[in-house]
Amino acid sequence: MNNIKNKKIAIIGAGPGGLTLARLLQMDGFNINVYERDTDENARPKGATLDLHEESGLAALQAAGLMDAFMANYRPGADRTRIVDQQGNIVFEDNDTDNREAFRPEIDRGPLQKILLDSLEKDTVIWNSHFVSLKPNSGSWLIEFKNGDIVQADIVIAADGANSKIRPYITPIKPFYSGITIVEGAVYSSATAIPKMHALLNGGKIFAMGSEKSLIVSSKGDGSLVFYTGCNTPEAWAKESGIDFSDKNQVINWFKNEFSDWDPIWLELFENASAAFVPRPQYCMPLDQSWETISNLTMIGDAAHLMPPYAGEGVNMAMLDALELSQCFKDNRFQNSEEAVSAYEKQMLKRASKTADMTMQSTEALHSTNALNYLINIIGGE
Repeated sequence: MNNIKNKKIAIIGAGPGGLTLARLLQMDGFNINVYERDTDENARPKGATLDLHEESGLAALQAAGLMDAFMANYRPGADRTRIVDQQGNIVFEDNDTDNREAFRPEIDRGPLQKILLDSLEKDTVIWNSHFVSLKPNSGSWLIEFKNGDIVQADIVIAADGANSKIRPYITPIKPFYSGITIVEGAVYSSATAIPKMHALLNGGKIFAMGSEKSLIVSSKGDGSLVFYTGCNTPEAWAKESGIDFSDKNQVINWFKNEFSDWDPIWLELFENASAAFVPRPQYCMPLDQSWETISNLTMIGDAAHLMPPYAGEGVNMAMLDALELSQCFKDNRFQNSEEAVSAYEKQMLKRASKTADMTMQSTEALHSTNALNYLINIIGGE
């Protein structure tokens, strides 16, 4: 039997991947703590809804014994999809939810986070723990946090997302710019704030394409919606454009200019946005990335294989990473953590390479002149 269960394991980051891994390992008696920089679970706004896939996100929840909780909290009908041209005309509608909800059901980030947090033992998550540094310590690690705490762990797992501060301890490989920058916004109480858009959304998702640009809108269970544009821009556009994204008027003026040939219905999103806009340049890890295994340090999710959101794989990949890493840690064929980590990383990198390739193809296609036909073929062929 391997000796990993006797090790103290620290997971850095309390996103879906980190929390899923904690749950899966804790079920088998592993010594786990999750360290999260947020002060509490409600410290930041929750983003768009998540569609979980049967072979990945849902498989992880099934292994974690959380499908009943998921079924009580997911949003039936939220996977309804409308593909719309830039003038607001519906060109394709997918309402066949009865046949698809078993495969890609939607859940808001907040409820998913709560399901995972509630499944963990008390005080598993240590909040207000902003990672600063790692230092080797006789075969283990000393982890320093911004609040002054220093903790020891035998194994450290980076689940700290796109801008992982732990990844550089594992590899110097950096992501490349995808060519697309997103501008994200949100509208609260969309039924009253923007009734025409709310009706077009129909409780699901809108994919609007035109002029080599995208605008994706997602409903949320609290009556709000989130939206994000996608445009081909230089990598440094968000910093060098001169736009103050906390100033609604500046962003509205940018949208009017950049999307001048789009119908005014889309402008309502920006005029009624409820919070500051966030520009998000989209990056992807190299498809052929690899590194030499470190026996007591690895990573999951965006820290390991960041990619744009245009294939809906991000959270699913993170949760599948958690499932596969937990399986390797529990596998008695592996005598130590180095064997387990090596086995996990080999299969993860191979899988991530294929998914990143697919995602980059989708990213390019959705911002091309043939975007509408491409997306209709993808969704209509499911």
